[in-house]
Amino acid sequence: MYRTAFKQLINWKLDKSRKPLVFLGARQVGKTYLIQQFGNREYRQVVYINFERDETMKSVFLQDLDPKRLITNFEFYSGLRITPEDTLIFLDEIQAAPRGVTSLKYFCEETPEYQIIAAGSLLGVSIHPEESFPVGKVDMMTLYPMSFYEFLSAMGEDNGLCRILREKHFDSMPIFADKFKEYLKYYFYVGGMPEAVAAFAENRDWKKSRQIQNKILKNYRSDFSKHASRDILPRINMVWESIPAQLAKENKKFIYGVIKEGARAKDFELAIQWLTDAGLLHKVHAVTKPAVPLTTYQDFSAFKLYHNDLGLLGAMAKLKIQTLLDNNRVFEEFKGALTEQYVFQQLILNEDFSINYYPFDNGRYELDFIVEDENGELIPMEVKAGVNLQAKSFKNYCEKYNPSKAIRTSLTDYKEESRMTNLPLYAINTL
Repeated sequence: MYRTAFKQLINWKLDKSRKPLVFLGARQVGKTYLIQQFGNREYRQVVYINFERDETMKSVFLQDLDPKRLITNFEFYSGLRITPEDTLIFLDEIQAAPRGVTSLKYFCEETPEYQIIAAGSLLGVSIHPEESFPVGKVDMMTLYPMSFYEFLSAMGEDNGLCRILREKHFDSMPIFADKFKEYLKYYFYVGGMPEAVAAFAENRDWKKSRQIQNKILKNYRSDFSKHASRDILPRINMVWESIPAQLAKENKKFIYGVIKEGARAKDFELAIQWLTDAGLLHKVHAVTKPAVPLTTYQDFSAFKLYHNDLGLLGAMAKLKIQTLLDNNRVFEEFKGALTEQYVFQQLILNEDFSINYYPFDNGRYELDFIVEDENGELIPMEVKAGVNLQAKSFKNYCEKYNPSKAIRTSLTDYKEESRMTNLPLYAINTL
């Protein structure tokens, strides 16, 4: 299946100042598949070592971190002669090998000619917090669940709907709006976990996709038990299970009382940090002022928590397949929680964006998202789950601050207005 991150891997390979690449992401977002696909297409050979599966290779970094000795051992293990110009060294599940991440510093400094990708679960942060991370000595990439654009590609729409989005044919979008919306409904149910998408793309098997989602959720819970300390584990589970209820509120600000009556921040902040470090939840802070840089105006006591995947959120919330068949009901389900999750999931793919939200006028109004782009421009965004576009918060923000660019995203067609752009939900990636 096509992943836009493939282009980033190509750019990394061609970069003359290339360093060892640390390729991160939550479990089961497709890291191993993508890098193997990249290696098979772009290199003569791939030396693949999975440190989670191979107990004998876990100790390879314990003797010393001499890159030449390590390369020799990689050759012994693979039975291949490693030639720097046409061999990809793929160190998978690197977090399972003590000092594995630290070794990348010495590959960078002493043998920069070798092309190395070290992939790992973000859970490695919890496993080896004492390990020295080679800041400045590695390149970094993060893989997320599949975007709606990638989902369309998996459905065979590369030269159809994908092309419309890719080339920004806004005048053609209304013609194919019904088709876009139909696929968007599918995406709201299936989400972006590659295994669930592949199962659905093969034969439109809703049941199989949900079984896969439930299996992934079960594996996540197993990871909690495997990697978290006993004292924090119950609170991790409580935070995790509260996410559907948190996002189903009218005001989606995270409320500790939803987890447990009388709960306080100090009781659960470590559990939330553990889940965000693992890439399973994402924290979006409120800002006290719409000014650049947004990070300097973040209110760390006020935030929303989003899931890592729309489909997994729906599975946790027991979203029924019948909901998809009821006109556009799925977009309004859980007070628009799925729609807001969807928009966030597309925005986070752009690493140049700083994503926040903005409550203003003493909390009377709230802007769903305020994004600072790579040029330092602030883009207010209003998310509408249906076609009713009445939104006092968005209107009042635009009147008060007169932004040069403002986005309202909904099921309505693309339209440029004096104060804002109406951008269809299915075209949010064009932003």
